[in-house]
Amino acid sequence: MGVDMSNPPNSHIKDFFASPALSLSLAGIFRGANVGNGEAAASMEVEEGEEGSGGGRREETVEISSENSGPMRSKSDDDFEGEGEHDHEDDDDGDDKNKKKKRKRYHRHTVEQIREMEALFKESPHPDEKQRQQLSKQLGLAPRQVKFWFQNRRTQIKARTLVLYAIQERHENSLLKSEMDKLREDNKSMRETINKACCPNCGTATTSRDAALTSTEEQQLRIENAKLKAEVEKLRAVVGKCSPGATASCSAGNEQENISSLDFYTGIFGLDKSRIMETANQAMEELKKMATAGEPLWIRSVETGREILNYDEYTKVFGSEDSSSNGRPKRSIEASRETGVVFIDVPRLVQSFMDVDQWKEMFPCLISKAATVDVICNGEGASRNGAVQLMFAEVQMLTPMVPTREVYFVRYCKQLNAEQWAIVDVSIDKVEDNIDASLVKCRKRPSGCIIEDKSNGHCKVIWVEHLQCQKSTVHTMYRTVVHSGLTFGARHWMATLQLQCERLVFFMATNVPTKDSTGVATLAGRKSILKLAQRMTWSFCRAICASSYHTWNKVSSKTGEDIRVSSRKNLNDPGEPVGVILCAVSSVWLPVVPHVLFDFLRDEARRNEWDIMSNGGPVQTIANLIKGQDRGNAAAILKMKSKENMWVLQDSCTNAYESMVVYAPVDTNGMQSVITGCDSSNLAVLPSGFSILPDGHESRPLVITSRQEERSTEGGCLLTIAFQILTNTSPTAKPTMESVDSINTLISCTLKNIKTSLQCEDS
Repeated sequence: MGVDMSNPPNSHIKDFFASPALSLSLAGIFRGANVGNGEAAASMEVEEGEEGSGGGRREETVEISSENSGPMRSKSDDDFEGEGEHDHEDDDDGDDKNKKKKRKRYHRHTVEQIREMEALFKESPHPDEKQRQQLSKQLGLAPRQVKFWFQNRRTQIKARTLVLYAIQERHENSLLKSEMDKLREDNKSMRETINKACCPNCGTATTSRDAALTSTEEQQLRIENAKLKAEVEKLRAVVGKCSPGATASCSAGNEQENISSLDFYTGIFGLDKSRIMETANQAMEELKKMATAGEPLWIRSVETGREILNYDEYTKVFGSEDSSSNGRPKRSIEASRETGVVFIDVPRLVQSFMDVDQWKEMFPCLISKAATVDVICNGEGASRNGAVQLMFAEVQMLTPMVPTREVYFVRYCKQLNAEQWAIVDVSIDKVEDNIDASLVKCRKRPSGCIIEDKSNGHCKVIWVEHLQCQKSTVHTMYRTVVHSGLTFGARHWMATLQLQCERLVFFMATNVPTKDSTGVATLAGRKSILKLAQRMTWSFCRAICASSYHTWNKVSSKTGEDIRVSSRKNLNDPGEPVGVILCAVSSVWLPVVPHVLFDFLRDEARRNEWDIMSNGGPVQTIANLIKGQDRGNAAAILKMKSKENMWVLQDSCTNAYESMVVYAPVDTNGMQSVITGCDSSNLAVLPSGFSILPDGHESRPLVITSRQEERSTEGGCLLTIAFQILTNTSPTAKPTMESVDSINTLISCTLKNIKTSLQCEDS
């Protein structure tokens, strides 16, 4: 189903810490924070009847497992009295028959009968007479009962297909209307800007600068008008068409608009609201056990110290799906658990999970897209206790070399007691079968977190991540870190949550020590810079992943590494330069411990060793703002001595799993206004930078010795390097081979410089 999430989320920073009590001294913020880190079958009453509306034999079939198909009940043998094999009675006979018609009696098929008929249905949706006779003898049913069961099954699947089409059409219709409204507002804004820049009497630009502005605005206006016309035509086409294969008139489609969205989703999933609530409650109980159980369910690894799920014990306690028996592709299991403490109050944290925009902002490096598809239950009051909603998410890794994962799931929020809340996610059967086959399909087994309120605004969080993923080919460089469960595991989610909450604390603090705000005199200036740095990092995360936002083309660099290149056009987003933007990304393995590489890249004293823009000259720090307990979490403004008019905004962040160094050249005058506290939302930045991940191989000592200088460990990291450049200020232009060669050279030279400085040229 098409849910447009191309626009970046609005910031919700103020929503998290609105309380004056959070205006604290950072000296005491983290004190005391080091706490240890049946399926029931649904009954379906279906009478026999002609399949479809025309009784034809050609219909679309959809592979549907029998898991959600409850025992159907059809007519018994008594119901067929007076009926021949062919329904061609006279009108008089029909009248007599109607007068004498007895009350219908139904026969409920057993689970075994349904299982056998489902098995044959998968092989042959249209069994011949011989097959029906054989099946009727085997199951003890009348041949006509078997015949009408298959007719009803085909009709049911056909109806589900039509409902799915109706939902998709409804979503497309809604999104197109929203897009039209947005384009109209942009159109109106551009016209007003042009009118202000022109003389009211003669209509010409008042100054040469205004003339240039007018020319650019007119060009953008023409582009927007063309796009608006195309969207209008597309909308008319969508509104004017009816569902294929449907015999009802278009007015029937209008009646569907009055049906709640929950009714639509019930048709697709084969589940009603009570079934969804039953699944959510079962998932909640499983999450509580998974979060609190010790051995033998969870066993701590002696080598790595991480907890490992004992899957044999898990199947004893909770049972297991056998993927090979129901026709699904073989899936791999990823299970992990992590405990940690975060500085945020419980209501705000719960709200951040139930508000999809806040959820995306909390995990920018992990979530590329997310949407609330439907709200099944709103919950009680502002606390959202008991809320249940159907959600969609695209989970990413910060490299285009690892495909994203798309997952649909139900999220259930519940207050367990006065001190504890629980958020559980669980996939509903059949939903992932509707996802594009080119995507990696994942199902969430009961996953989520138990949140326990601690004193002074702290929360203890126990995070459980349990996934079933379709096995897919992963690049050899990333195979270990992905298959080990580190990439999308609980440790990664927990580390990201802690980092973002810590960042919010430093953003809202009112008396930050002077040494943590070098070069910035006001609190407003500090907040404005941190807000701009955060927007820059979010933009970087969106630009370099394998999300469907981008189409990557692989080219070879001069040094032999593969480089992925994509282009996009910015028409009117003030946060980025207007025009054609080219992005190039390369991922490599380096025999360097991750924190060593991170410290090297963020060190302004050594920036001239790798940054080509510095021309080998020194770099001066104009401002440096600490935004976390680790001094590596900081936003800095740098000045290149070789280029007096160019400043660079740099945002560096690190946690227990990954690190990033993101930077962008910024307009000097615009950055000076941001330092004074002015709004930074209209300052255009085009970020480049680095993502650093562990390679998945646990580090261990090469030798055992008491001499510090002889101690060494093996280990490496996965470095993703990305550059973005504006190739043309006209959005109608296309990228050229010269621009591709230029950004290719930029990546190759930077990577070569890094390897030389860290003495790993042969890696």
